[in-house]
Amino acid sequence: MTAETPDFPDWEKRFRAPRVSLPDWAEDAPDRSLFVSNATGTFELYAWDRATGEQRQVTDRPNGTTDGVLTPDGESIWWFSDTDGDEFGVWLRQPFAGGSDEPATPGLDPSYPAGLALGRDGTTAVVGCSTDEDGSTIHIVRAGEEPAEIYRHRESAGVGDLSYDGTLIALEHTEHGDAMHSALRVVRLDGSTVADLDDTRGGIEELGLEVLGFAPVDGDTRLLIGHQRRGRWEPMVWDVASGEELDLALELPGDVSAEWYPDGSALLIAHSFEARSELFRYELGTRELIEVPTPKGSVSGATARPDGTVEYLWSSAAQPPQVRSTTGAVVLDPPGMKAPGSVPVEDAWVEGPGGRIHALVQRPEGEGPFPTIFEIHGGPTWHDSDAFAAGPAAWLDHGYAVVRVNYRGSTGYGRQWTDALKHRVGLIELEDIAAVREWAVSSGLADPAKLVLSGGSWGGYLTLLGLGTQPEAWALGLAAVPVADYVTAYHDEMEALKAMDRTLMGGTPEEVPERFEASSPLTYVDQVRAPVYISAGVNDPRCPIRQVENYVERLAERGAVHEVYRYDAGHGSLVVEERIKQVRLELEFVTRHLG
Repeated sequence: MTAETPDFPDWEKRFRAPRVSLPDWAEDAPDRSLFVSNATGTFELYAWDRATGEQRQVTDRPNGTTDGVLTPDGESIWWFSDTDGDEFGVWLRQPFAGGSDEPATPGLDPSYPAGLALGRDGTTAVVGCSTDEDGSTIHIVRAGEEPAEIYRHRESAGVGDLSYDGTLIALEHTEHGDAMHSALRVVRLDGSTVADLDDTRGGIEELGLEVLGFAPVDGDTRLLIGHQRRGRWEPMVWDVASGEELDLALELPGDVSAEWYPDGSALLIAHSFEARSELFRYELGTRELIEVPTPKGSVSGATARPDGTVEYLWSSAAQPPQVRSTTGAVVLDPPGMKAPGSVPVEDAWVEGPGGRIHALVQRPEGEGPFPTIFEIHGGPTWHDSDAFAAGPAAWLDHGYAVVRVNYRGSTGYGRQWTDALKHRVGLIELEDIAAVREWAVSSGLADPAKLVLSGGSWGGYLTLLGLGTQPEAWALGLAAVPVADYVTAYHDEMEALKAMDRTLMGGTPEEVPERFEASSPLTYVDQVRAPVYISAGVNDPRCPIRQVENYVERLAERGAVHEVYRYDAGHGSLVVEERIKQVRLELEFVTRHLG
């Protein structure tokens, strides 16, 4: 682990400090765990034998590795091997105790991953694949046999879970053509259908479903799922054999997810509301909801252990993440440098054209108005929360206020808020950002001459679109891995994102060209007045490099002030030094142009 290095500034320490994910554990060998850490300076997978305390690094690749899973018996680790962050590759398998990697799915061609479920028999796997040529396919992979395809469709689909006895597979699919709202199908290993559940009614009602997991009991046909029937995500237990549905009706105000306790008698409930989260235990026998105490902030992952304790990854905007237990212990505390804390977050509620907008505000020391960074989250189906983030903390250290906006399209505020984007993609989000910007200025928080629009992925897209459609509002723009030319991005991106764009826009660029034009930053590039900094991964399958180059070329043609940084990875970097370099370049760019 990294030694204490006090000579680094605090903002760099937050990136360099060793971090760990919530450890996953093997279903039938709970002392064997798998987690992700940046201890070497690159995020990689680590095996942890809790019985002996031994930890070892599983993967070691130049651009990092984060996708891995333990087999139920704990004997092997499956991990996904792509090329320099392009997300296109194959599954490899390595013994838990260490050894050589070997192909886990021989006979399957490289693809984008679309879900994975491993059988308790140690020989069966259900593997989801996605390619531009084939769409979505699902295969049964058995040791010593050729993979057997059991599902194929042009629209997006993926593996949800495999039943405890290994006889039933739960799939999520969008055969109805709405990539934002999945339907469910349960099939046998030969692909024959056991049950279907579709709340979209052919796309009319636009209600989604998601697989949360089969009951961890042999022969149990109960499937825990998420639904949106009351306008937000809630859990429900669906018996796929009888068709019976157990509606939990928890009456919690925000989005609710759940997972099984290991004996199948209760559910661990994760409740997200107004950018914070909390945990509960739900007793299926008595239908009693019992709070699992956690500090105020955000729980970004939780799991119930066989002894009934709960482990969870917690942080707040002011306090770095920790893996905690309901025993009161810190479960996994990496040695070495600790990340300095940051500034607590304040809530702001602003009236907007589509309803009340929730914004999270952090203020630096001193008196305002401050130069202000509007840090726009990606997704769009995601939300900013009261959680620790090294990027915003770096701006605070340099005297900037930070505002994060949970615009329409964000999760956690109900289905209508999340689904509001259709057909006016980008423009709707920017209306909400504009309303919060006006509040920030009128309240005295933000200096109107020093407003910076910034974001990555969808946030990078909104940054470029905002610079072109609101050119007088922003002094600078910082766009990381953005959509810049929507039409070219559509044609070059991975198939699953094509399906999402067809849902958002109501068709392809050829079918609804006016919508793609209205929502593309390239359309407004000649109106951009603020200096703009763009960073992009040359192997990015989500926001491909060619469409970024098209936008940059247009900026260059008219002599617009801009800088571009290209790095050899995909949709972001898992290398700590690379991430620090990117933040440093952004800080230097803003300093040059704002002082």
